[in-house]
Parts: sequence; C-alpha cells; structure tokens
Amino acid sequence: MTSSFPIIRDTTPASAIPKGAVVALGNFDGVHLGHRAVIGSAVEMARKIGAPALAITFEPHPRSFFNPAAAHFRLTDERAKLRLLAATGLDGAVVLDFDAARAGTTAHDFINHELIGRLGIRGISIGYNFHFGKGRGGSPALLAAEAPKLGIEVHIQTHIDLLGQPVSSSAIRAALAEGRLDAATAMLDGPWFVSGEVIHGEKRGRGLGFPTANIRLPDSIALRHGIYAVRVGRPGDARRYDGVASFGRRPTFDNGAPLLETFLFDFNGDLYGETLDVAFIAFLRDELKFDQVEALVQQMDADSTAARTALAAAPGAFPKLGEIA
Repeated sequence: MTSSFPIIRDTTPASAIPKGAVVALGNFDGVHLGHRAVIGSAVEMARKIGAPALAITFEPHPRSFFNPAAAHFRLTDERAKLRLLAATGLDGAVVLDFDAARAGTTAHDFINHELIGRLGIRGISIGYNFHFGKGRGGSPALLAAEAPKLGIEVHIQTHIDLLGQPVSSSAIRAALAEGRLDAATAMLDGPWFVSGEVIHGEKRGRGLGFPTANIRLPDSIALRHGIYAVRVGRPGDARRYDGVASFGRRPTFDNGAPLLETFLFDFNGDLYGETLDVAFIAFLRDELKFDQVEALVQQMDADSTAARTALAAAPGAFPKLGEIA
C-alpha cells in the first residue's frame, strides 16, 4: 500500500469521505489472525460490489478511556495499528475519537448516524464477540437484525482457533509476557514489533564493544524481561538489520527503569533521534545479573551467536507494514 492510504477522522469533511463503503468494525489491537479474517471478509464483500473497503477503529482504546489509571498493555499504538491495517488490502481507515460523547452514544444512534448517515455503508464485517455503543449494547446480533431495513450486508466472523485455542489480543499479550514468541508470532501472522525513538543512554554497551540503540517503551509494555533476537527497520531504508536486544532493568549495573537496548550486527552509524521498528523474532534467555563485567561480555558474545542462528532460521521475518501519512 502506498502513502495514499487515507485516514478518516471525526474532523474529516463529508466531501472527503468515500460513501457506500464496506467496513470492518473493531478495535484491532495487534491486527491478529482473527482481525484479519474480519478485514478479509470486508475486502471480499467490497470487491464483489465495486466498493471501497475501510476499517473503523477507535482511539484511544476504550479500555484506556474507561480506566485511565490502569496500565493497559497495547500490542499496537495508533500508528502501528494503522501501518498494519494499510497492508491488509483495505482502502483506508476510519479512526473515531473514543471520548465521553462517543461512550454515551447508543448502539442504534451509532448505527444510524455514524455508519449509515455519515459513512453510508453498504456492508459490515464484525467479530462474533465485538460490542459497541453505550453500555456495550451493540452486538453482531443487533447488526444482523437491523440489516434488512438498513439495506446492508452483515458478516459475523466466528472465532479463529490456532492449536485448539481462540486467537485473541489477550492471548497474545499473555504469550509476550511469558516470552512465548512463537505463539505470539503465529497469532499475529508475523512478529510483534515496537517503534520508538533512539535516545542517549549510559553508553556502557559501547565501552563493552556492543554499542546499542536505546528505546524507552511505554510503562504498560509487559514484555518478558530478557534477551531477544530482533530484526530492525529504519525510516526510508528498505534494508532490515539483524541484531540482539535486551529488554529489562540491567541488574548488573543499575536495576533501573525498563529499557530496550538493541545491538545491530554489521552496522556502523549514528541512530540517535531516529525512530526504529524493532521486531522480536526469538526469545533467547532471561535477564541475568553478572558479578564480573568479563562474564557479561562473554555472555553477550554467546547471545549474539544465538541471535544470528535464530534470525538465519527466520529469513525475511518482519511485520507487513503499509505507508501512512
């Protein structure tokens, strides 16, 4: 998908909104296999009738709105989610502000005013367990019941199972928290990734022969602390860079706030201020405390070798991302 992937918001003028689209409705955190089935159905319906296919999603995540004090581990922030959506075959996305007014909008008002009145949809795809509207009063069953009088087609996607278990965002969060990257990758249909700006650190890695690109992740990220084989993307650079990363508190040194520290193989350059995409390919080991720096360096050499082996076994593994404005 090119940079023409449009993002429609509450402030988008009516003249700029494509009417008669088929939409996929959901929060789409992670854009996992279940979400992709919902999206795929919308794209298929749209192609049959020659209509655009759009995703409708909400920002912030409703859980964050209703309980802002709780740390909510999002698999994808807004930009990451949109980049993933832009690579699914959709023609655009509708991002609706989830605020007090929208939280108080009844399901019927949402259907009639937003879906029919503003967007003029001709079809909708929705997951079997997705609810919307005030008090979660909107459901797939309600949409199906209203469809005949609204003149729209409704597809309700049943759950997608993988190894006998339903795919869900919560199951992926649990897998990442436990370091089960194989399970998370399978449910996501690609490696989980984060994006962040490279910041200055203590430069300990440089002194040890392992200069790292340091990224501070949101406190809500509940990824298991440890060492990972990673693949990294840079803005405007089609090449992917293999590396090894530590996510944790650096118990050998300061046991401070969690930090993602990535050592890129075969790379020489200044990354400060750049925003990198870091895809997690394999979990190698837990974070350890070393009594001697020499022992840490020896382990870092071993980690690099293990990471190269894991990355060689997953050639080209990287999230499928589209370009957005």
